[in-house]
Amino acid sequence: MTVIETTETDFQRDVIDRSHETPVVVDFWAPWCGPCRQLTPVLEKMAAAAEGAVVLAKINTDDHPGISQSFGVQGIPAVKAFVDGKIVDEFVGAKPPAEVQRFFARLIPSEADLASEGGDEESLRRALAAEPGHAAASLKLARLLLARGDDTEALAVLEKVRGSFQADGLAARIRIAADPELDLGDALTALDEGREADGLDVLLDRVQRFPPHRDELRAVIVGVLDALGVEHPLARDTRRRLAAALY
Repeated sequence: MTVIETTETDFQRDVIDRSHETPVVVDFWAPWCGPCRQLTPVLEKMAAAAEGAVVLAKINTDDHPGISQSFGVQGIPAVKAFVDGKIVDEFVGAKPPAEVQRFFARLIPSEADLASEGGDEESLRRALAAEPGHAAASLKLARLLLARGDDTEALAVLEKVRGSFQADGLAARIRIAADPELDLGDALTALDEGREADGLDVLLDRVQRFPPHRDELRAVIVGVLDALGVEHPLARDTRRRLAAALY
């Protein structure tokens, strides 16, 4: 089923829970809304074309105003995409079909996305063959290479990634890991063992003590914080401490 009608009662099941398995696009609409009547058929067409890779859930805001208020809907049509229970993309108003198509395409896993989920080296290399610089596949492969001591290839893999704090951080880590002056062995071991607080304490200390290495140390720290997530308490505290150390 690619198109469903949902309600306030069923929203948790139809949208939030389902989005942990399949991306769900929610169409907030009302019968009196002219732009809604233009947009909804386009959304339905795109959902059908996705062949089950994306589900479209329609909700009448007149009948279910509570859901609209919960998600901050102030104008309709409003379209929100949910993945893993969270809003990952959205727009308001009747958009051209080409723009709606691009909106759906961003939600559908690519060949590289699917291959990278395997996690084994063969799958990861296949993902990068399909999409060089794919961030998730590059990070996973670089970590495998790093674990077996192939730092040179790990760096080569990471250098093709653009716009990833974690990739930049891992590359910086590889470049400075063996610097005897910095003495990062214990810090990096702590990070690898999941003791991020211990590792970050050492890295912050080195930021203050070794100004010539600040840029690369900062990149390592930011990569760790990105992996933790914006709202993680340790990430919030470390960002404050990093700013103090740098400025």
